[in-house]
Amino acid sequence: MDPRRVYSALVFFPLFYLLVRYLPPVAFSIFVATSILLAQYEYYRLHFPHRFSAPMGLGLLCGLLITTGFAVPSRLPEPATVTFIIMAILLSHAFSGRDLKTGLLDTAVVVFGAFYVAWLLGHLILIDRLPNGPFLIFFLFLVTWANDTAAYYVGSLLGRHPLAPAISPKKTWEGAVGGLLGSVAAAFACHAWFLDPLSLSETAWLGFVIGVAAPLGDLCESALKRSASVKDSGRLIPGHGGMLDRVDSLIFTTPVFYYCLLAMRLS
Repeated sequence: MDPRRVYSALVFFPLFYLLVRYLPPVAFSIFVATSILLAQYEYYRLHFPHRFSAPMGLGLLCGLLITTGFAVPSRLPEPATVTFIIMAILLSHAFSGRDLKTGLLDTAVVVFGAFYVAWLLGHLILIDRLPNGPFLIFFLFLVTWANDTAAYYVGSLLGRHPLAPAISPKKTWEGAVGGLLGSVAAAFACHAWFLDPLSLSETAWLGFVIGVAAPLGDLCESALKRSASVKDSGRLIPGHGGMLDRVDSLIFTTPVFYYCLLAMRLS
């Protein structure tokens, strides 16, 4: 493993703990919004050749509006907000004067980027606002990261059968199973350490669903990068690539975790 990944983690973990545990919720919302904008920008760079363009700016603005909607309750229902965002993006395509031959694809990329990154990751703010929210955030991050780590090591040592060779040749079924077991083990460790309101059955279930969702999020981002013929989405984080590379699993595990919590009536 690249030692830079270890150094980055040693810097990030204490700061993240202080942010989530001791600073007011608005600080965490700002952290989430900033991370979303960085990841969304990297997603747009996979498609748009220039470092910045009007479609990218509109997509980032829409992503910020979506994130703000999670953080600040609005009188407008969520469907109305989504409707106006989609209409604004479509109107920008119609009146921008861009090449109509590529305009449809550009518009689809802008819309998808806003919801792929901002809508799905925005659920982090909703989780943080739940009872025991900071500890639920720690649970989500630790169980997701345990999946990534266990999958990497088990896949490196025992991997023989490719999971999705056309998308990510190094990922194996053995690694996926190891990651799943790592998620469940981490869930029980979190339960024993700081989240005892969860029952054992709830802990096992949450560890399982996160263990299934995490590699799916990773594979989806890998498919996007492969379509753009790049290895990493960026170079922001030493040893990890870009922000999108770091949150790819969380993009799937976050909403899955949130709606599982609602279904279990933990809120």
